[in-house]
Amino acid sequence: MLILKPRSLFVRHDAVQQTSAFPCMFDTPGFACYIQRIINLLKKRVTMSILAMILAGGKGERLHPLTIHRAKPAVPFGGIYRIIDFALSNCINSGIRKIAVLPQYKSLSLDKHLRMAWNFFSGELNEYIISVPPQQRVGDKWYQGTADAIYQNIYMIEKDAPDHLLVLAGDHIYKMDYAEMFKFHKEQNADATVAAIEIPRQSATSFGVIEVAEDCRIVGFEEKPQEPKHIPGRPDTAFASMGIYLFNTKTLLEYLKSDALQDTSHDFGKNIIPQMMKASRVCAYNFKDENKKEAKYWRDVGTIDAYWEANMDLVSVDPQLNLYDGAWPIRTYQSQNPPAKFVFAQESKGGRLGIALDSIVSHGCIVSGGRVQNSVLSPNVRVNSYSEVQGSILMENVDIGRHCRIRRAIIDKDVTIPPETEIGYDLEEDRKHYYVTPSGIVVIAKGTELSEEARAAAMADERA
Repeated sequence: MLILKPRSLFVRHDAVQQTSAFPCMFDTPGFACYIQRIINLLKKRVTMSILAMILAGGKGERLHPLTIHRAKPAVPFGGIYRIIDFALSNCINSGIRKIAVLPQYKSLSLDKHLRMAWNFFSGELNEYIISVPPQQRVGDKWYQGTADAIYQNIYMIEKDAPDHLLVLAGDHIYKMDYAEMFKFHKEQNADATVAAIEIPRQSATSFGVIEVAEDCRIVGFEEKPQEPKHIPGRPDTAFASMGIYLFNTKTLLEYLKSDALQDTSHDFGKNIIPQMMKASRVCAYNFKDENKKEAKYWRDVGTIDAYWEANMDLVSVDPQLNLYDGAWPIRTYQSQNPPAKFVFAQESKGGRLGIALDSIVSHGCIVSGGRVQNSVLSPNVRVNSYSEVQGSILMENVDIGRHCRIRRAIIDKDVTIPPETEIGYDLEEDRKHYYVTPSGIVVIAKGTELSEEARAAAMADERA
């Protein structure tokens, strides 16, 4: 039998024996997968002493206007997720349950999400996830760089005393087992390990490029070089830094204290790693993708166009990012909403037909006589009769009025689109009212008021 106790899970040796009371419970592949995942996580936690620190303080200016009211890691993605959910889920799936998130700008939305979605950690088992804004223990400034963000929390690090420190970016989308990186770090007897992804050398001019020796030791680092160094023996491929760092804690603290006394950018890529390369062993870890696709998936959705493209990939027949892998779940907050609903099936000419094709439709959505295609709908979106939505991202609580036409748009939360509105069909007109990217993606900011009265007044002003 299976015995559940508070804060822990125990499986008796006879649990796998079939009983008359539960004739099929232990024969299902899903149950076996769940038990195996629990066993793997417990094994990882026994062998690793790691504190993960997630940098979540970026302004995300290139994602404006999605970042007017929130930090970049808190921007919604894929219908129900926030960008930071991927780094956090990677931690949980890797067996890491000591996590500090370091916010800075516009952190209210992020803090609320952490509290509602990630509050299942047990303090009794020495687990935690905490939000740590600048504490100003070592000065009166906010975080001045990636390395300074860690240095300003040196008190917390020394108090917790982990053997290793894992530094992550909270605004990248990927699936990675950090336990595999930890294993590599130990095997290489490294002081620091930097995760790297293989990319075509001709594309590497937009990344921080790592130069490695034959034994994976890092011997050089250049930010956006004109002539990227290639991987030994592979002249067409380069290593790009993923902004993922694993350190021996004591070694890192020595370098952080030294860097704090100097006039530098206080950045891991520009300052700390180059200094460590001179006297310590710094290795590059070749990214192993838990996404399990032919091409490795790692995205920095730092621009509106990149963000839109990453979401549109999710609605393709075979998306590059697999969100449906039960072996590597992505966790998030699930609000108590009813199932999605599609109403009206008047297939005759001129009739109302509520339909969604090649789309993600989240819980609480109602497609009432409208048509949705190649789009991502977050919870509680409503598309009313005779409206068409194509190639768009509609965030939570968006309401599309009747007879609207929406194309290649991102509509942020809590926006009501008045009836007969057209967006994405006349970009010159759209630029007068909304933000439009050079490629033609129209973005409407969170809470924008587009009442019929305001729309009529704007049209009257134009005629005048």
